[in-house]
Amino acid sequence: MSGALNLRRLGAVARKEFIHVLRDPRALGIAIVLPMIMLMIFGYALTTDLDRVPLAIWDQSRTPQSRELVARFEGSRYFSVMARPGSYGEVEDSLARGRTMMAVVLPVEFGRRVASGRKVQVQVLTDGSDANTTTLALSYADAIVRNYSQELLVEKARRLTGHPPALPLDLRFRAWFNTDMESRIFIVPGLIAVIMMLIAALLTSLTVAREWETGTMEQLISTPLRGSELILGKLAPYFAIGMVDMLLSVLAGRFLFDVPIRGSLLLLFGVSAVYLVGALSLGILISAKAKSQLLASQFAFVATFLPAFLLSGFMFDIANMPKALQVVTYLIPARYFVAFLRGLYLKGTGLAQLWPECLLMVAFGALMLLSAIRSFKKRLA
Repeated sequence: MSGALNLRRLGAVARKEFIHVLRDPRALGIAIVLPMIMLMIFGYALTTDLDRVPLAIWDQSRTPQSRELVARFEGSRYFSVMARPGSYGEVEDSLARGRTMMAVVLPVEFGRRVASGRKVQVQVLTDGSDANTTTLALSYADAIVRNYSQELLVEKARRLTGHPPALPLDLRFRAWFNTDMESRIFIVPGLIAVIMMLIAALLTSLTVAREWETGTMEQLISTPLRGSELILGKLAPYFAIGMVDMLLSVLAGRFLFDVPIRGSLLLLFGVSAVYLVGALSLGILISAKAKSQLLASQFAFVATFLPAFLLSGFMFDIANMPKALQVVTYLIPARYFVAFLRGLYLKGTGLAQLWPECLLMVAFGALMLLSAIRSFKKRLA
């Protein structure tokens, strides 16, 4: 195991690992098929968009004024009127059975009070078991009612003065980087970071553990191979597979989810390669310490997917987490890759703005690679 780093020996190990992967359909399935399946499932299933909330409307007034407000809800893409109950019992039943998520109750005097310019209360009942969705639905309902109320005030002022009043504030809304406010534009880039971390670590976590389980590690030890040559040789085929996965993920994001890439493709794949080296090395590190493939794969899943999914800012805003968890997120490499991908995808920012994330990922890749080599040599000692 002594001697200088030899590219010929390294290439022999890489060729052996390539042959093993090509002959093992399970490894190929994990390497190629699983990332695409995860991207499809999570890409379509994970969404923060709120559309077609099932709604019940009990219009006790049945006047032109109440029908106008009902029509506002019916015409909104955020709500879908699923029930028109005739009593509070029916309203409660639709919410309790889950047929609707929200109910709007218009009182009997709604039309009369609106026509006379007096204030009238509109009751909104919601299923609060899903707090996030309920909060969004309430905000949309509030916007519809407020808009209708504002139009009534403008019409009243026009009748009194002969001309509509000029509103003191004129809000002009424009969303940069995601004009249509579609959640997939935000989710897919972060999803790529999470999937690449999991798949890369899962693939390499099985390599060294497999050699120990099958007894071939003793044969490798008896050869002139150095620990660094063995580790780099084993990394090479999985690095190539990982870059193919990255390419497929980028193509799927662009043509299946219609997520534009506004930044440099060269920078994207360059930084992805550095991130991939770190993730693969983490898998090697886990594999070198584990005693079985089952233990290695389980630990790789827990150590990569859960932190990347929960603590990287992919799904949950880091600023809203407890202070202690915010500190922990600085140790999650996916945090920096998620920020990098979203900056490059959505904003088209380059290395001048994203250099801190790039530098931290270089440090992560180097640290994991050196740790994997050192841990493997220590186990052989």
